[in-house]
Amino acid sequence: MIETYRLTNLIAPSFYGLHCDVKRHGHTHYWLAGGRGSTKSSFIGSEIPLGMMQHPERNAICFRKYGTYLLDSVYSQIVWTIYQMGVEHLWRQQKSPLRLIYEPTGQQIIFRGLDDPRKSKSVKVSHGYIAYVWYEECDEFTSMEEIEMINQSVLRGGDAFWVFYSFNPPKSKNAWVNAEITLPRPDKRVHKSSYEKVPAEWLGEQFITEALYVKQHNFDKYRHVYLGEATGTGGEVFRNVTLREIPREEILGFDNLRRGLDWGYGGDPFTYLVGNYDKKHHRLWLFYEKYGLNISNKKAAEFIQTENILNQLVYCDNSEPKSISYLQDELINALPCDKYNGSREEGYAFMSDDIDEIIIDPVRCPNAAREFVGYELEQDAYGNFKSKYPDKNDHCLVGETLVETTDGPKPIKDLVGKTGDVYCYDRRNKCQTVARFNDCRMTRETAEIYELELTDGRKVQATGDHLVMTQRGWVEIQGLCQEDWLLDIWRDSDGR
Repeated sequence: MIETYRLTNLIAPSFYGLHCDVKRHGHTHYWLAGGRGSTKSSFIGSEIPLGMMQHPERNAICFRKYGTYLLDSVYSQIVWTIYQMGVEHLWRQQKSPLRLIYEPTGQQIIFRGLDDPRKSKSVKVSHGYIAYVWYEECDEFTSMEEIEMINQSVLRGGDAFWVFYSFNPPKSKNAWVNAEITLPRPDKRVHKSSYEKVPAEWLGEQFITEALYVKQHNFDKYRHVYLGEATGTGGEVFRNVTLREIPREEILGFDNLRRGLDWGYGGDPFTYLVGNYDKKHHRLWLFYEKYGLNISNKKAAEFIQTENILNQLVYCDNSEPKSISYLQDELINALPCDKYNGSREEGYAFMSDDIDEIIIDPVRCPNAAREFVGYELEQDAYGNFKSKYPDKNDHCLVGETLVETTDGPKPIKDLVGKTGDVYCYDRRNKCQTVARFNDCRMTRETAEIYELELTDGRKVQATGDHLVMTQRGWVEIQGLCQEDWLLDIWRDSDGR
């Protein structure tokens, strides 16, 4: 017989509402951000065995990026919870492979390290399905794309799922997890917590003493470590950003609308933004965006005409005159904007220094919100901020990499300061073609380099964020796996 156990002895008050939400399956994706001592891991470690013992068809899997940390973190946390509830005699603890088994039904809690994301594809349970997924210290993962690939492998075979993501927010607002929790999604709930709402006797006197000492002597560190705030590195470019809903009534009162369009290129997204500029009060609102890869000129024209019903002026990136001409042929009032050496730096300086407030609706413009908040100056090897604004699209190949020019293969370093023609791939017409190159230059003094070896023996060296075209679309080199194949312009479009 299982003794009754009071959850108030296991779950801190700040999680009571979240527990009710989990119990009624109010959401699928639960993001728990918190500082040291917030007990967010204790909460998740309680919800999983509780739910499993009440529903015999549910199993669970717990992930960490690096498997070596599983035993002393998520595994030990759940074992502690089981003992606290007095049901340890019902659970079999297994170390190899690492798992917990609920003896009455055979349900399992599986623990996996994801040094290699492909490991998730081999997960099987004897009966039922995996209902609970836990990503502990999820900021250790490379990106949301990496986690989504894992979710696609494990979230199947059932009618209800709970996915928990727990992490201490990194200091940099540019970190992908800090950006992810700002993006709206109807089946997502974000919960923030700190030690301040945890019973002091749970934490102990020494913990409280240490926290108060840091609060007194280094308040920024206290906010980051103990309150779980993304305090920033100090290199944020746009400190004048406000994220809030911009209601329709407010939008109807705007009288100085501005529209801008960036065509994007390769792995860089097409972007169309609409805002309102109040020159007198130095305020800018952004309330509409279109954002995505591989958007054709026809599709661009269609949604511009739908949004811009009065056919007001649209300023376009001047790098594609033919695309601008296409919009004009569709009777869209489109003009190229002036771009010159230093114009990007001038624009950033104007928006960060001359505009008092940039108001962005994170629901209507999630990508603009993420990029403005996360845009930071880069640091050198000594931690000093560089004065130059970073170009976030510098996905680099090393100087020795050979490029197939019309004059034969050439190392990139030999093309600096020159122009010419290179062989490339026309994705729209699915054929090899020739395009002009220019502005070949070194964009980073130091960077971590990855080496990619192909099945035919060829090797490519590039930075981890360099994008390559695969059967999954554009993927960063650091996110590739052995099942991926790359588009080869020297073969048919289905070649591998």
